[in-house]
Amino acid sequence: MNADTASTDELLFAVDAEGIARITLNRPKARNALTFAMYRGLVELCERIEADRAIKAVIITGAGDKAFAAGTDIAQFRSFSKPEDAIGYERFMDRVLGGLERLRVPTIAAIAGACTGGGAAIAAACDMRIASRDARFGFPIARTLGNCLSQNTLRRLANLIGAPRVKDILFTARLVEAQEALAIGLVNEVAEDAAAVAARADALAALLAGHAPLTLQATKEGLRRIAEEGAPESGEGEQPGDDLILMTYMSEDFREGMEAFLGKRPPNFKGR
Repeated sequence: MNADTASTDELLFAVDAEGIARITLNRPKARNALTFAMYRGLVELCERIEADRAIKAVIITGAGDKAFAAGTDIAQFRSFSKPEDAIGYERFMDRVLGGLERLRVPTIAAIAGACTGGGAAIAAACDMRIASRDARFGFPIARTLGNCLSQNTLRRLANLIGAPRVKDILFTARLVEAQEALAIGLVNEVAEDAAAVAARADALAALLAGHAPLTLQATKEGLRRIAEEGAPESGEGEQPGDDLILMTYMSEDFREGMEAFLGKRPPNFKGR
């Protein structure tokens, strides 16, 4: 039973009693293509999740079994006529995807079917990706819209699979099948079908929800900083990342972890 729900017709949100939040992109007849209102809803949900310390993990999925999300609804672009329309859209997308990337809790993209354009960008912003065998990924904009990805989205993709593979996918405008996506690190796991993807995402979220929240948060943030700024040099004095070290080592959870380990009992982590 859901402990908390908040939904619109196109974006469903629920949090269960174990602290696992689920966001569902809910336009199955349009292959879950995202409207600007859905993107705004994602920003609001990220803010809500960040403020709710009871939430321990997030699953993002698409309604139905045909698509995770087939990009941005193309009709949304018809009104674009000025330079600020293009720049404003990409800045807004950076806010949407950056919000997902910066969430303190682990995020899992549960992907069945098509995962393209803005949908693939959302999946790439998540921490882990589980895909069905019929999933296909890509950004076919070189043969469709003729636009480009922002520097932040390119950086995120390059960190996942390397710049040469990003060039291959974008230049050829091809869609990557699930097994290739697994081989190149674009997804973490492949499951048989949509039902198996959902079950595996639930199991993984439950596993992560039982781990030390501050450890997961520090790991996420540390890796994000390295991806954006590069690895810090070692040396004397205060170093980048010291705040993350202190957040974990000085926490109640660290003390609880030690006592539980020494007492040979499961730890009761509280994220403090």
